[in-house]
Amino acid sequence: MTLLRTYHPAFSMPNLVNKFFNMDPAEFFGNDTLNFSLPAINVSETDDAYCIELAAPGLTKKDFKVNLDNDLLTIEAAAENEKVDKTDNYVRKEFDFTSFKRSFTIPEDVDAEKLNAVYENGVLNLTLPKKEEAKVKPAREIKIK
Repeated sequence: MTLLRTYHPAFSMPNLVNKFFNMDPAEFFGNDTLNFSLPAINVSETDDAYCIELAAPGLTKKDFKVNLDNDLLTIEAAAENEKVDKTDNYVRKEFDFTSFKRSFTIPEDVDAEKLNAVYENGVLNLTLPKKEEAKVKPAREIKIK
């Protein structure tokens, strides 16, 4: 009987190390032990701009702070809600504090002076316009002389 050693790329040391360091902390500790989440984002690109959509329902425009430091775009939010239920002689107070911070490195072709942020219907929309020289130019025919 011959034993053959098989190699599976999923179980190689670099893949296990990458999986560990790229793992969401909630996944590592288990969802019951660590109860937090980052808001979902969508990033898209058009010919004229990059668009970031960040889902953050229940927050208001004043809860957000958006900063650009060199090429690092940081989106922060913090909100505190206090719920008080009073019935007869029993009082119950619950504090609900929500906060998160997401950072993105913006590409060099973004015109940093023209960034735009709008919050409506629970979604923060950021538009990062491209510089004129980075925009895709339409095809044109060149006349032969």
